[in-house]
Amino acid sequence: MSIEKIKTLGELGELTQAARLTGCKVIHCHGTFDLMHAGHIRHLQHARSLGDMLVVTVTSDEFVRKGPGRPVFGDSLRAENLAALACVDWVAVSHAETAITALQAIQPSLYVKGSDYVDASRDVTGNIAREIDAVRQHGGDVYFTDEITFSSTKLLNNHFDVFPPQTREFLEQFKQRCPLEQFLAQIRALSSLRVLVIGEAIIDEYHYVSTLGQTGKGNALAVRYQSEERFAGGAIAVANHVAGFAREVTLLTGLGLHDDSLAYVQGKLAANVVLEHRHFPTAGTLIKRRFVDQDLQRLFEVYYGGEEPGDYTQEAGFCDWIATHAAEYDVVIVPDFGNGLISRQMAATIAAHARFLAVNTQINSGNRGYHAITRYPRADFLCLNEPEARLAAHDRQSPLEQIATDLVDKLQAQAMVVTRGANGALITDASLALTIPALSSRVVDRIGAGDAFLSVAALCMAAGHSLDTVALAGSIAAALDVQIVCNREPVDPVLFAKYATTLLK
Repeated sequence: MSIEKIKTLGELGELTQAARLTGCKVIHCHGTFDLMHAGHIRHLQHARSLGDMLVVTVTSDEFVRKGPGRPVFGDSLRAENLAALACVDWVAVSHAETAITALQAIQPSLYVKGSDYVDASRDVTGNIAREIDAVRQHGGDVYFTDEITFSSTKLLNNHFDVFPPQTREFLEQFKQRCPLEQFLAQIRALSSLRVLVIGEAIIDEYHYVSTLGQTGKGNALAVRYQSEERFAGGAIAVANHVAGFAREVTLLTGLGLHDDSLAYVQGKLAANVVLEHRHFPTAGTLIKRRFVDQDLQRLFEVYYGGEEPGDYTQEAGFCDWIATHAAEYDVVIVPDFGNGLISRQMAATIAAHARFLAVNTQINSGNRGYHAITRYPRADFLCLNEPEARLAAHDRQSPLEQIATDLVDKLQAQAMVVTRGANGALITDASLALTIPALSSRVVDRIGAGDAFLSVAALCMAAGHSLDTVALAGSIAAALDVQIVCNREPVDPVLFAKYATTLLK
């Protein structure tokens, strides 16, 4: 039976090692194989003709981040489809981002790829070059087949209901105005920007617990501790998101004087981020400790440290630095979390000296009801979620388009984005309102998605791109971020390009 061909990666390594000892030439192919087609079959048949044993590994579901609804078929079914082919001897699911783990286990004589990988410079991931190195470390080599090729992405987009009708319509209209290569070229051009990020450094902690239920006496919830994880959040996360796309980033923030946060933050920043900070003489760096269950549902949250609102001991130093340096940057991005760092005077100084200013004022449990974007005299680009926008306008009833237009006018902005979670986003300027559907079908954790949207959309807006390009770029960044636990990693430009390719191919 074909299903007996499916092994674990460890079992596959043992099988191929035994085969090599008998003189067998082991051939290895790897891919997603989401939709099997004639091109795949010819590629695999050609590969099998090159040796004595053909093993195929498929990328597991959790590492297929090509776009919404992908993979269409789960890894078990994809493995079964491959095992059903007579030319395939063994199949395994690989739980890794690249083929390198599988290559190290299998150590093939030949690693076989399709002709579209011959020019490694066209591989936006850069993975093929690393995979070739991994093959050759074990004495193997690489072979490129030259068979008929099809795009699985195009076939899925055109013949399967991968996208909801609203999403499909938006993407088709966007492709007509801005084809994939033009969009990616606009994203690559962001690398020329110098960016200043101003905001609070936040250390996010997740304490993972399993719920036990109600206590025997009383109505409190009892949990069992499992593990914990720390993340560099707040403005640190925004700076790291931006760093993947822009040439040079400076982060201006405040840190505790008597804790280990300086070393921690320095160790978490991307290589092209310069840290410019001031120490709080009495307060520690803000820590948000969240207790989350096995489904990543937040049960409880505790704040530690952070500058007390109204205690602006470093205000003059921040304002002097901003007045001196802000105009040196192409864009200033302010993720204002409202936890005490940015005073009214700082907001006014930022607005007065930034050449292009993008702002988000976040509502959270520490400032709910009084932290609004109208504390800034002006901004060029506003990025808020719907509750934040309605709070700023003091308006719960009016259409969202009207609220956004009023805020654009009030802050003399070029444009505003209102993010709406599963309902997508609205972007508007003084004359146009455009809605874009949500682009993610898989949500692991929503924490930080708004920061990712702000980071990439602000760069596109500062670069002068069209409203739909700004909204699409921000939405792709957010769609990638919701697949990441908290701020475990920033938005990866390579995955961004892959996601965009799936959407626009």
